[in-house]
Amino acid sequence: MGYHSLDFLHTYLQDFAYRDQGRFRMANGNIADASAKTFAALLSGPVMDVYVGRNRSHWCLHRDLLCYHTPYFQERSLRESKQENGKIELLEEDPQAFGLLVKWLYQGRLEDVSDMPLERKWDYADACQKLYLLCDKIAMPQLKNIAIDQFRKGCYEAGLVPGPEEIKPIYDITPARSPIRKLVSQIAARQIMDPESDSDASTYRMCFEASADFAIDVVNAIRQGSGPKLFHDPTEGPGCCYHEHGTSQLCKVG
Repeated sequence: MGYHSLDFLHTYLQDFAYRDQGRFRMANGNIADASAKTFAALLSGPVMDVYVGRNRSHWCLHRDLLCYHTPYFQERSLRESKQENGKIELLEEDPQAFGLLVKWLYQGRLEDVSDMPLERKWDYADACQKLYLLCDKIAMPQLKNIAIDQFRKGCYEAGLVPGPEEIKPIYDITPARSPIRKLVSQIAARQIMDPESDSDASTYRMCFEASADFAIDVVNAIRQGSGPKLFHDPTEGPGCCYHEHGTSQLCKVG
């Protein structure tokens, strides 16, 4: 039996939202690689109402297609179908990021930020960063990798990087050793060390106060990025810079 055969769909997808069908087999790869029969079958079933963001942006999406991509939607649809007005609410998610997810679900592709005009690059990069967090939540690793690549590329081509307001939520909801934590902590470290940047450590005060992990990651990134160069020994030489007196006053110690 081929992976994208109709038998596969009947075994793992048909009506699973209304009764327990046992294990669910998440689709690998890209929906664009699916056969025409598979794609048609995924679009022939019922639809679900999905509400996204604080303003409750409404999407009406094919249930079987959602569940084909990730078990997250399988579990949500099973739970919500038992309620009278079953629907999925993702009120903490970003509607623009969810729109990119929908594009991937139905078309198997995202736009390349390199093909966009300069004025669109940062907004798209920011949406891809939020898409990464959404994919982390709903267990879509392939799209997550594509999203972080577009985020990095968009930052580079726009000449902009995330600030503390964007970095703090990343540390709030991602696990330790998350690749996106590594990325944004290295960005912050570079901004702090860049002599041409207006940023210094105080720029990221809210991140330091909120997350010890962020502080550790930034310090480690600075250590790795600065190479083998050792700081001057602060216990050696004159100590006037550690005294409490004006810079123009004659030091009377020593």
